[in-house]
Amino acid sequence: MQGHWLLASLGKRVLRPGGIEMTEHILHRAAPSSADRIVEFGPGVGRTAQILLAANPAAYTAVDPNPEGAPALAKVLAGHENTRVVVADAQDTGLPDGCADLVVGEAMLTMMAPEVKKKIVAEAARILAPGGRYAIHELGLHPDDIDESIKKSVHRGLSVAIKVGARPLTMAEWRDLLEDAGLEIEDTHSNAMALLEPKRLIADEGVVGAAKFAKNLLTNKAARTRVLNMRKTFRTYADNINAVGLVARKPAE
Repeated sequence: MQGHWLLASLGKRVLRPGGIEMTEHILHRAAPSSADRIVEFGPGVGRTAQILLAANPAAYTAVDPNPEGAPALAKVLAGHENTRVVVADAQDTGLPDGCADLVVGEAMLTMMAPEVKKKIVAEAARILAPGGRYAIHELGLHPDDIDESIKKSVHRGLSVAIKVGARPLTMAEWRDLLEDAGLEIEDTHSNAMALLEPKRLIADEGVVGAAKFAKNLLTNKAARTRVLNMRKTFRTYADNINAVGLVARKPAE
């Protein structure tokens, strides 16, 4: 099981590298409103969808080919009008041109190969209406001039720990990725990558949620071993990994 779905199975709802704090920051800067048609790539268990739906958007579309988070997401969407789930890949959503005012994607581009990253960002730009915003929250590398050998070591170590290819970029590289798709950067933000640290767990899940997560770890030896190894890996590379958030806009015609 990939690392993020393992954490979800243990009761963790915030699965983003910069925590709920980073998610709230990029959404504050993107400013979702009741006039927006929102598309979210890879909504997972729906924690970010909860925040987006609180703005009572004109429409909300989740795009996700994976079934793992579907039951939890369905509960989040229940009772909200003009919401739907499209089972599709983010690089080829099948959605029409200019159908979104805000596209949100978190912790998914990091796991993609360079050419796939470009296709997903291009797809976000295609479905955005002129003036629309694209907000991302991903794993980052620092400093911008990080040595290539260190970058490869981080990629390799993270991929082994979380059981999925991890290819974080520096902030400069994330900016270039969005700008190459014709988008204009409006905001950048960084935060510590402290996903499995006690303080962040409590901030993200609340005291009760963090306690339930800890209890599930204590009663599942195999899962505990994997999660502790993930945390050890994050700590090993702490000097070179962080969480990054960017908000970009499609130029108005």
